[in-house]
Order: sequence, then structure tokens, then C-alpha cells
Amino acid sequence: MSDLSAFPITKKWPANHPDRIQLYSLPTPNGVKVSIMLEETGLPYEPHLVSFETNDQLSPEFLSLNPNNKIPAIIDPNGPGGKPLPLFESGAILLYLAEKSGQFLPKDAARRYETIQWVMFQMGGIGPMFGQVGFFHKFAGKDYEDKRPRDRYVNESRRLLGVLDRRLEGRDWLMGDEYTIADIATWGWVRNLVEFYKAGELVGYGDFANVQRVVAKFVARPAVAAGLNIPGRG
Repeated sequence: MSDLSAFPITKKWPANHPDRIQLYSLPTPNGVKVSIMLEETGLPYEPHLVSFETNDQLSPEFLSLNPNNKIPAIIDPNGPGGKPLPLFESGAILLYLAEKSGQFLPKDAARRYETIQWVMFQMGGIGPMFGQVGFFHKFAGKDYEDKRPRDRYVNESRRLLGVLDRRLEGRDWLMGDEYTIADIATWGWVRNLVEFYKAGELVGYGDFANVQRVVAKFVARPAVAAGLNIPGRG
């Protein structure tokens, strides 16, 4: 049996199945990237809920795994060389799990890097910009009388949706016929923008038919439907 006792985080979140990948997360757009990926690949894992309501992400135990105090993070007890591997940052985790499982990342070198390119597009653009729209539209920022900050992020989010929509013209997924980690990284964020932030009308979501088509196909996948609710909130 794997011994994870060297990791302080396991004191706060004990591993009932230490031979499985340990997932420390919350069902946010970044968190569900990894739970969906784990569901899609079939890799055995054990989820642990990191509650923002009780500031779990700021606890010494969590910071020992991710000093950036963000979810998700993992420990793979069977990492490279058979040694445990701790890892944070959702994009890095997606790449690692794709390579570990041999799934959802093209083998061809050119297509592999093209896929990574779209993961980076999500990490650098979609996530940060959509998140700012959420702050200014749904949370405390909605009370600001000056709407110029909100509109800056709304306009950029609309531009990014346009980039995605044009990319999807004549394609089933971002990489064509092949479903990849680029899709797993991206579509949960688009869904969140519309369903949780309730910003669909604000960004003109109805204008992006290709995006709507692919998001609908994404959420219909059984692994996605499961992963969107992992870890459960109890």
C-alpha cells in the first residue's frame, strides 16, 4: 500500500485509498477540469473537498501542497519512477494526466502542440476574463456604479467567444474530430459564464452558435456530467 504520510495535507484530508490519485478540489470551472479528466480517463482517484467557506485553501496543510492557495491540486502516489508526485495548476495537471493515461492528447507532435496551444489559450484568456465578468456581474463588483471595468471584461470575453466560434466552424471539437484536454479545459468555463454567472445575455452568447453546439455536446458526455459535481459538497 502506498504511504502518503510524508505529505502534511493527508493529515487534514486522510487518504482512505492511498493507492489512488488524491484530488483536492471544489466544483469550480478550474476544479472540474481535473475531476472531468479523471472521470474520462478512468484513472482511480479519491476526491477531497477543499471548502472556500472555511478557508481550507489557506490552511497550512493545503499550502504545503499548493503554496498558491488555489484548487485543484493532486498527489499521484504512482508518479514518474514509481514515486509520489504532488502537482498543482489545472493545466499542468491535465497535461500530466493525459500523458499518464495516454488519452486526450494527440500522439503526433504537431497536433500535440496545437492542442497545448488551445489549453494555454484557455488558461491565459478564457479563465481570467470570464472570471472578471463573473465578479463584476454576479458578485461584489455588480454594485459599482462605474460600468467601464465590467464592460472592459465583457468586451474581451465576447472577443474570446468569437475566437472559439470561428475555430469550431466545420469542427466537432477544438481539434476537429478528436476530443482533447483543450475541450476539457475550455467548455466548463463557458458553461459557467452562462449558467452560474448568468452573463449569457451580457456577452451576447446567443450569437455564437458553434460554441453553443459544442458546449451542449460536452455536457452530454457521462464523464462530464459526473465530473461537474465532484467533489460533492456533502
